[in-house]
Amino acid sequence: MREVLTTFLRLGCTSFGGPIAHLQYFRRTLVAERGWLDDAAYARIVAFCSILPGPTSSQVGMLIGFSRAGPAGAFLAWFGFTAPSAVLMACIAAGLAALGGTDPPWFAGLLAGLFSAAAAVVASAVIGLARSLCTDVTTAGIAVGSGLLTLALQPLPGFQWLPIAAGALAGALVIRRASTPAEPQQLALRIAPPFAVASGIVACALLGITLLPRSAMTELLGTLVRAGALVFGGGHVVLPLLQTLVRDRLIDERMFFAGYGAAQAMPGPLFSFASFVGYTNSSPLHAAFGALVATVLIFAPSFALIFALAPIWNRLAAAPHAGPALRGANASVVGLLGAVFVNPILPSLGTSWLRVLIALAAFGLIAGLRVAPWIVVLGAAALGAVLHA
Repeated sequence: MREVLTTFLRLGCTSFGGPIAHLQYFRRTLVAERGWLDDAAYARIVAFCSILPGPTSSQVGMLIGFSRAGPAGAFLAWFGFTAPSAVLMACIAAGLAALGGTDPPWFAGLLAGLFSAAAAVVASAVIGLARSLCTDVTTAGIAVGSGLLTLALQPLPGFQWLPIAAGALAGALVIRRASTPAEPQQLALRIAPPFAVASGIVACALLGITLLPRSAMTELLGTLVRAGALVFGGGHVVLPLLQTLVRDRLIDERMFFAGYGAAQAMPGPLFSFASFVGYTNSSPLHAAFGALVATVLIFAPSFALIFALAPIWNRLAAAPHAGPALRGANASVVGLLGAVFVNPILPSLGTSWLRVLIALAAFGLIAGLRVAPWIVVLGAAALGAVLHA
C-alpha cells in the first residue's frame, strides 16, 4: 500500500497534459518501469474504463491500485494522483477570492489571460476529439446533432446528459456493428461479488442525491454527482456539466472560467476543478470543507461504477449493439464540447482584441507547436496581467 501511495503521488505531481498523456505516464511508470502488469492487461483496463463515464485516467489508476493492494490500494491510488492538484486548486480559489474584492490593477488582466487560454484549450480539445471520435459521416452527423441539442438545452439546467444518451441511442440504431472494433478480453481482476454489490448500492445512493428537494446546497451536491456520473470523453467535458452552477448563481462566471483556465496548468486529473468550485461557491458548503466534499463527490460515482460493473464487463461488451452505442456516445461528446465552445467560451472573450490575440496565440502554441497546455496557461495569465497593468 505504501508503494501504491508513493508511486501515484509522484504521478499526481508530474502528470501534465490531460487524460491521454496521463495514460502514457501510467504505462511508462507502472508497466515498463515497475512491472506491476503487462501491456495486455493494461490495455484491457484502459478499454474497460474508456466506455464508462468519469475520468478515464483516474479510473485506470484505481483499478491498477486495486490489482496491487485491494480496495485500500484503489483508494490510495486515487488519493495520491488527485491530492496535489486538488490542494493547488483550493489554494488558487482562496487566493482569487481574497483578491477578487480588491481588484488590483493586474487582476483583471490575469483573469482575461486565463479566459483566453481556456478558450484555446477547449478549441484544441474539440479538434483532437473530433479527429479520433468522428471518423466517418455518421459519427460526424451525431456530433453535429449533439452540439445543436446541447445549445437548445442550455436554458434548461439538469439536461446536459440528454445529448450523450441521444448519441448512444443513435449509434446503436444507425452505426453498423461490423464497423466497431473487436471486444476486449476479460479483466484480470478478482472483485468479490459482495464488494461489487456494495459498490452498486453506493452508486445508486449517490444518484439519489440528485432527487433531493431543491436548495443551494442540494443543487451543488446534485450537480457534482451528475458531473461525476455522466462525463464521457475526458475531463474537459466536465465544464458544461458544472456550468449550471453559474446559471444557478452559485458561482460567479468570471471566477468559474478563471478556475477552469487554472486547472489546465495543474498536473493530475482535470476533475480537480471541483476543488475550486467547492471552495468558491456561495452555498452553505464552501471554503476548505466545501472543496474537500466537492472533490470526493465528483469522483465517487465513477469509483463506485468501475467496481460495480467490472464483474459483468464481458456480458456488457458482448451485447450486439454495445460497440455502436459507445461510438455514438463518444461522437456526442464532440458536439457537447463544441457547443460549450460556441457558448459561453466565445462570448467570454468579448470584443477585447487583447483577449482574442492571446487566445489565438495560445491555440497556435497548443495545437500547432504542441506546447504543453499548462505552460501556455501560465504564460497567458502572466501576459494578460502584465499588459493590463
